[in-house]
Amino acid sequence: MKMIGIDIGTTSLSFTVTDRDTLSVMRNYTISNDSFIQTGNPWERIQDTDVILSRIYPVLNEILDTYSDISAIGITSQMHGIVYTDSCGHAVSPLYTWQDGRGALPSFNGRSICRILSEDTNIKAAPGYGLVTHLYNVRKGIVPPDASSFCTIGDYLGMILTGRKAPLVHISQAAGMGMFDVEKLKFMREKIADAGTDPAFLPEVTKNFSILGNYKGIPVCVSIGDNQASFLGSVTDRADTVLVNAGTGSQVSVMSRQYIEIPGIETRPLTDSSYLLAGAAVCGGSAYASLEKFFREYAAAAGAPGAPQYDIMKKLLETHAKEDDAWRVRTTFAGTRSNPEDTGSITGIRIGNFHPAAMIRGVLNGMAEELYELYRLIETGTGTHRTKLTASGNAVRKNPAFQKILEERFRMPLTLVQNEEEAAYGASLYTLYSSGHLS
Repeated sequence: MKMIGIDIGTTSLSFTVTDRDTLSVMRNYTISNDSFIQTGNPWERIQDTDVILSRIYPVLNEILDTYSDISAIGITSQMHGIVYTDSCGHAVSPLYTWQDGRGALPSFNGRSICRILSEDTNIKAAPGYGLVTHLYNVRKGIVPPDASSFCTIGDYLGMILTGRKAPLVHISQAAGMGMFDVEKLKFMREKIADAGTDPAFLPEVTKNFSILGNYKGIPVCVSIGDNQASFLGSVTDRADTVLVNAGTGSQVSVMSRQYIEIPGIETRPLTDSSYLLAGAAVCGGSAYASLEKFFREYAAAAGAPGAPQYDIMKKLLETHAKEDDAWRVRTTFAGTRSNPEDTGSITGIRIGNFHPAAMIRGVLNGMAEELYELYRLIETGTGTHRTKLTASGNAVRKNPAFQKILEERFRMPLTLVQNEEEAAYGASLYTLYSSGHLS
């Protein structure tokens, strides 16, 4: 028997077929998630739900045609963002992604939703979190009139596959929406009402890896957050491992068997009795992508339009970069979770190190430093030192220089996750929890 894992990422859609007995990957499928809707608002980051589903169905059905012994379908997706659904279980809005910035706009007497929540209710929530987005939409009067609830895009896929009319959201996804009591594992309904929205809009929440229903006779499991899925798909020694994931954003995560609060760190539900302590760098891998875009724009101006610069950047690092020459770069180019208005900075520039390789290495150092500082918060807060470092995500996997820098900064041996689609793989594995085969 085999399981399917589906990962709805921000830029790609991934599928993994896993053997149930050996837990080995039979095949990976990855396609582009080219579904962003251009609105003209630089702060608005929304995706077309119909386009996403139209890309998923052909691959899913191809897998089912190829493998006749699929026992379960697991789903994970980009966290935090929401899509509104009506009473029939259909989407009535685009997907407001985790990158959407409306929650940071000073649209309400000079205050943003994030600031209002912080000052009036003492709740820290970042732009892009579902409840932040919803509160903005409520106050602006732009919630779709036929909307009855909301959920993540992974939850919505589960609804469509199984014909559910109302979303059922796992605690790992619900917590990512914000205004969620992670210790009690439920939404803060009173504070949500005080903030100005009807708690009846909230989706139903489950602590279990529940079965939503069936698609073509195959059980479909409730969606889980991509951070949790990546952890399950990447880490074997969960008690002693630090997981670094670097993609569009980046995160550092460790598992805890106890609920703990650490300033600057999110405590995220993994199961009903375990948690992930996660520190998120908002810019993450996109810091390096932005640097490549910077060089590409110059190359285009110099007469080489459209030429990718990653190979040239790699060559510069190999032949010219010295650690002592690196610029000191703070890669908070997209702000931080605690301060969305924060900016990055570059210092340490001298005549002798004024060259591209010093800038490139400085950006990589800054990316590693941001993650290490988040890990140090976790280490100090828990009083526990981990000894193993595991890394996943293309921003690490495709950049040997970044791998070395991470290993040096964390002072731990680094192991790369072999399966490139770790979140989809984790989604396939968690179907075994729902059947009682893993705990």
